[in-house]
Amino acid sequence: MNIDDPAMPGGAAAKTHTGAEYFNHITLSESDRLARAAFQHLVLELVPPGGALFDFGAGAGIDAKFFAERGYSIDAYDVDPKMCEFFAEYCREFIDSGRITLTGGGYREFLAREPHGAGRLADLVISNFAPLNLVDDLPPLFAKFHALTAPGGQVLASVLSPYFIGDMKNRWWWRNTPRLWWHGHYFMPGPQAPHLRRSVGDFNRLSLPHFSLVRVFRGLPYRRQGPLQGVDMRRGGRRAWLHVAGSRFMFLLFEKCAPPKR
Repeated sequence: MNIDDPAMPGGAAAKTHTGAEYFNHITLSESDRLARAAFQHLVLELVPPGGALFDFGAGAGIDAKFFAERGYSIDAYDVDPKMCEFFAEYCREFIDSGRITLTGGGYREFLAREPHGAGRLADLVISNFAPLNLVDDLPPLFAKFHALTAPGGQVLASVLSPYFIGDMKNRWWWRNTPRLWWHGHYFMPGPQAPHLRRSVGDFNRLSLPHFSLVRVFRGLPYRRQGPLQGVDMRRGGRRAWLHVAGSRFMFLLFEKCAPPKR
């Protein structure tokens, strides 16, 4: 997702691949294809066919089409007009049949938009390839996800891992790691869109009180980790950072919190 909005860090939309260019770029790399497959397989384990998904930062529609072909209904959102234009053509048959609904518009408009009156609430919000790293102020977004999900709903987000050992060869990793441990996040100016890299604890803190982080997965193919493994954050999860150190992405599973009792 390409967000050029005051709520986003930097807002340098022009540096990011978008539309057909993004589709060609993201499907060319084997590592990106494997990361997407791992995310998709985890979704299939979490929600059976026939379930309702909300795809935040839906990009070119690759995930939306994948799940529509397998019997899911999808509401999708992306802020980038070129992404939405490509998405609309790529997923045309499923949009025409009502299996996929796509909305665009500004990010603040998305936050303020009322849920569809008769629409089905999502069983799972999905956000693949790091849209949440582009969002500076996460609590309003998790509040929006809370409004879009059914009771017992979940959020599964693929985010960039700040612990990835492959980044240790870069000076910026050593320069920013103290900020990560002290503040829980640090800002990255590029090389694509400016973004924030956050610790597992920072994501959990910012999801409350609407959601709670319950499990952390490596962004690797399942033949390496097994289905629904990962680190259970409800049992401490202090070594979650070590679990995901070998992968560029980490998958975060949040569960919806019950409304407070009155």
